[in-house]
Amino acid sequence: MRLHRHQLARLTPGGWDAVRGQARDELEQACLAHWADAGLPLVITQQRCGSGSDATVIAMGLSAPLRWERRRICLQVPRAEVLCFDEFPTGPQIAPLLPTRARAAWERLCAALRTAGATPRVYGSYGWQFLSGAGHLHGSSDLDLWLSAAEPQQADQIATLLHDFEAEGLRLDGELLFNGDSAVSWREWAAWRSGRCSAVLVKTMDGSRLLRTLDKLLGLQMSEAAL
Repeated sequence: MRLHRHQLARLTPGGWDAVRGQARDELEQACLAHWADAGLPLVITQQRCGSGSDATVIAMGLSAPLRWERRRICLQVPRAEVLCFDEFPTGPQIAPLLPTRARAAWERLCAALRTAGATPRVYGSYGWQFLSGAGHLHGSSDLDLWLSAAEPQQADQIATLLHDFEAEGLRLDGELLFNGDSAVSWREWAAWRSGRCSAVLVKTMDGSRLLRTLDKLLGLQMSEAAL
């Protein structure tokens, strides 16, 4: 199975045995013990050695809550020890985590995105808070979304909806995902499409590149010099 950005993975008991030994200190040992005992997922991260279905080891990680200093823990997991793959919650699922004053606007946005054929997935602090119930959120937490876009016009529509969203105390951030593995910040996409910049930074499971034409982005012809 092809991996994609912000994908989650749940491990077998053997997988947790394999990763708990990778802790760098007691803080990470305690965090990984909690994650294992609670059966929480890890997130797939950039794959320096390729992300094909034949990869025997997958790079993963987690974003720890305040209790463990918001440490970003990077791990190497044997693919054979992945119990199943999963996804971050959808927009409607995280609504109870939002400030009450922002929920009506958020529900309207989710409805508009659904009409546009897009399903927002929530990662970052809000996504981890939903999954773990721990202290991931803080006063300046952005609401990070990723949304798949099938073609440029749909991406334009999504970016416009996100740009026009207004809710007190809530700032949206995140990415548009093309072809399953080419992610562009929706803010950068909007700037590029309006001519305010000549290139966009595209992130994939294997690295990051600057692209200047739609055919390369939509056709996955990633021939620009890697950053």
